[in-house]
Amino acid sequence: MNTLTKLALGLIGQNKPLPLTGPAAALTPLPPPSRAGGMPLMEALQHRQSQRKFSTQPLSEQLLSDLLWAAAGVNRPAEGGRTAPSALHAQEVDLHVALPNGLHLYDPTQHALRLEVASDVRRVTGYQDFVDQAALDLIFVADHTRMKLVPAARRRAYAFTCAGAMAQNVYLFSASTGLATVVRAWFDHAGLSEAMGLSADHELLLAQTVGHAAS
Repeated sequence: MNTLTKLALGLIGQNKPLPLTGPAAALTPLPPPSRAGGMPLMEALQHRQSQRKFSTQPLSEQLLSDLLWAAAGVNRPAEGGRTAPSALHAQEVDLHVALPNGLHLYDPTQHALRLEVASDVRRVTGYQDFVDQAALDLIFVADHTRMKLVPAARRRAYAFTCAGAMAQNVYLFSASTGLATVVRAWFDHAGLSEAMGLSADHELLLAQTVGHAAS
């Protein structure tokens, strides 16, 4: 669906998810992440870039596992530390994964995907046309109920900082593995919140498309 059509549908509240195109399990365990190898950091920084042309090819289970661990996985199990920083260890930003077989919540502790919505919500994650068909769209959502120790005036800034660090992790992983990605803030907030079933305590921060680059 093109951008103008999405904008028009958004104005009348009709930019809706699509039916599933594959089976959706309530819980999908992911393979253990590969924590060794990859491109050296300085080379990954050299290749880090935003791309907006994606193929429809899905990511393998292992690649998806590695991607999500890089974004927000547990890297220090003894203390529950993760690959992205969070003020006061609030872990206020949840990572949602929009796939053809549903909208899932990434559970870092279990390293698994939990089905949230049995619909394909990819096209609602942005006004851009490429979000509809790329392998997946990540959605960063702040849960402000976890930030009670943070002054109210600073909560949004802290949440966006955490989401930005997670998004950069995705950029570096993508550069290292040859994937394409782009972080986005242009989407129908009301339409996406409705499609995801978010409450008033949740705030949409960013979205990020990831997939194989179009040839």
